Amino acid sequence: MRTYARTTAGKPGKCRSAGILTRSTSVGAARIFAAEWLARLLPAAMVALAVAALLAGGLEAALAAVPAASVSITVKGPDDHPVPGAVVTVRALGTDAKPAAPVRAIMDQINRAFEPDLLVIPVGSTVEFPNSDSVSHQIYSFSPARKFQLPLYRGNPNPPVHFDQAGVVTLGCNIHDEMVAYLVVTDAQYFGRTDATGTWTADIPRGKYRVSVWHPRMNEGAGELERELTVAEGDRATLTLHLAKPLRAAPLQPHPHSWDAY
Repeated sequence: MRTYARTTAGKPGKCRSAGILTRSTSVGAARIFAAEWLARLLPAAMVALAVAALLAGGLEAALAAVPAASVSITVKGPDDHPVPGAVVTVRALGTDAKPAAPVRAIMDQINRAFEPDLLVIPVGSTVEFPNSDSVSHQIYSFSPARKFQLPLYRGNPNPPVHFDQAGVVTLGCNIHDEMVAYLVVTDAQYFGRTDATGTWTADIPRGKYRVSVWHPRMNEGAGELERELTVAEGDRATLTLHLAKPLRAAPLQPHPHSWDAY
């Protein structure tokens, strides 16, 4: 059985607040100053835990000690119907947070279709494109985020393709025009796809974030749908986003795509 990489969340990176720490500040004084800063920001119940982590391992450890909230983001169309299969990315604002760690993913070709037909991967990831089909394929991308072409092949003779630039990569086959797939390469810390109810859920630490939504059938010129989200004290945070325009009609294809359920 072949295993496919479907990563849904990364880890937060470093957080640096301008004006708090300077190069001339000693490590001990910086940690005491940051402890006072955390005490002003965090609820009393969290202060002792965060300050202890701060003194032991620095500001990054202190932020990691703050409990995360369960964040649910729902995407709906103008008719208020849920939109399954939408890509959701969540980027931290005002920090030095790094993208999620790169992964090694696989996108196969089976029955003249890509499997899976949409992958969301962090910047720096690699993807293998084996051909388990009974016929040969010639995979290509003309997308600015990553242009490449794999010669006509069967099996798995090619090395993994590296994706080092954020953006949407559209994939096709020079032999079979009906074959199409997407790679969403993201520099966000958290990402995933909405389920059948149009909802994506992840555990995210307190802070301010930019939430972006993309779907293969979003109308031309619409771009990504974006909103800001503040994750504050509490166990849960929710956000509902409505598309301004209906999705484009799904084209007639011999194989339905994972984004055609709407």
